[in-house]
Amino acid sequence: MLEGCRTAKERWGGVSEIVDRWLNERQELIVLYCSINGMDQLNNDNRPMASKLKELCQILVDYVSAGHFEVYDQLIQESLEFNDGGIDLAESLYPKIEQNTHHCLDFNDNCENISDIKRLQKSLSRLGEALEERFMLEDKLIATLHESHRNQL
Repeated sequence: MLEGCRTAKERWGGVSEIVDRWLNERQELIVLYCSINGMDQLNNDNRPMASKLKELCQILVDYVSAGHFEVYDQLIQESLEFNDGGIDLAESLYPKIEQNTHHCLDFNDNCENISDIKRLQKSLSRLGEALEERFMLEDKLIATLHESHRNQL
């Protein structure tokens, strides 16, 4: 997941301030997710799990919101301006991203109510799968809606 984020930043970083900020937030989200899930053995974050989960939820909601209210709008506007056919892809991907958003927000809404470690692990696993799918869909959106006319910007 983290490697995919680095690749996205390498491909689209610097292209747009909004996309750059969003991809940096994505990286923060992934790093914290890996820390909570025990995937990052080099992380020295010794905060209580509740504190990490609260921060994860805050970053998750900020990231999802920025996508919906800033990034996607910008990409769709570019596609409309350049009339390069990318809008069809956006219309096919957006319902999948919308459904994915519900999974992410469900995690946020229910996170504080999970007291059992097995349920938490299961919820984190589902969130990881949702994030993986989301990043793939978003990368496809960026690649099509922005990269197709990048040289013209």
